[in-house]
Amino acid sequence: QVQLVESGGGLVQAGGSLKLSCAASGRLFSNFAMGWFRQGPGKEREFVAAISWTGSNTYYADSVKGRFIISRDNAKNTVYLQMNSLKPEDTAVYLCARAGVAGVIPVAREYAWWGQGTQVTVSS
Repeated sequence: QVQLVESGGGLVQAGGSLKLSCAASGRLFSNFAMGWFRQGPGKEREFVAAISWTGSNTYYADSVKGRFIISRDNAKNTVYLQMNSLKPEDTAVYLCARAGVAGVIPVAREYAWWGQGTQVTVSS
């Protein structure tokens, strides 16, 4: 059993920054890739970023590339998403997920475990 709990969301003005955290409990956190996804109001869930199990490989959606940074600390069973230069269109519920593979993958169906999400609201 794997449990994922996100934190760090909130309300921020456009151009600001937030850092999300996702704490994982259960076994084998460090053996698998982790990802962040988001779901805006009236929108489908979309991929944001992923990181391999070692942390050496990362992959970003074009919409956040250069602004967001994903990282992980396997000793703390935690994955992070540093979000900079936030835009109103980044407003969404952000969810972390654990993949069933070790390498980065941007496809939601490859992630078996999901957190409940944390709300990020960016005001203009």
